[in-house]
Amino acid sequence: MEKNKRTVFITGTSSGIGTETALYFYEKGWNVVATMRRPEERQTPLHAAGLADLVHLDVTDEPTIHSAVQYALEKYSSIDVLVNNAGYAAYGPFEATAPAKIMKEYDTNVFGLMAVTRAILPSFRKQNHGTIVNVASVGGQTAFPLYSIYNSTKFAVEGFSESLHYELTPFNIKVRLVEPGVIKTDFYDRSLDRVDPGGADGAYDDFIKRAKKSMSDAFIRQGSEPLLVAREIYKASTDTGSRLRYPVGADAHFMRVCRWLLPERLLFKLIEKITLY
Repeated sequence: MEKNKRTVFITGTSSGIGTETALYFYEKGWNVVATMRRPEERQTPLHAAGLADLVHLDVTDEPTIHSAVQYALEKYSSIDVLVNNAGYAAYGPFEATAPAKIMKEYDTNVFGLMAVTRAILPSFRKQNHGTIVNVASVGGQTAFPLYSIYNSTKFAVEGFSESLHYELTPFNIKVRLVEPGVIKTDFYDRSLDRVDPGGADGAYDDFIKRAKKSMSDAFIRQGSEPLLVAREIYKASTDTGSRLRYPVGADAHFMRVCRWLLPERLLFKLIEKITLY
């Protein structure tokens, strides 16, 4: 790895989209600072590929954020692209979701993303260039049953990013939103925290049974490969225009069009048909 190469700093690289994104940039000849919570404990494809910069970073722990950013800047002098990919989801009825789980989701998906962005912005301003790629979701523009907390965090990321792009344009800093639809990763097993509906006296049991359609293996197998998202993240990172949003997958493009064109009554009926038995 060399200082004269461009450098990308990625959060949440231990699996799925993060792993594929780190490998894709690496194959394209970039310096890749791939961060994760426990790089010393996990054996990932990044370890197997010999990617040297596997750095400890927990987006909910600010000292680890500053330590990782400082490491990257000291080693490569500058960071050209930040990819905010780390994410977590609680799935289940809002009424039964404990406040601690709600805070964990916001700490990871919103406040953690903001903290990493804030830590890197001074170096971006100093060098008068940089690109921030925030991995949001189709669920940041259209909400789905039992994802109320997750959807609310992704809506927050969308609004934050859209406003931020105005603030940072004078400094030649670009902001991008990558919006995947359903992706074939272990997110639905490893990063999805299913809420115990017992907290609402079982009132939602029937609804949860109906909603299992959107959690089935057959439903997830229809999703896009994580490599497709990695390629879109790379495209967003290297585009020179002012485009903000980059949907990924046929379902994301479809829902985006439906959000624009359909009256809400019809949109809600369509989502119920897609996600509920």
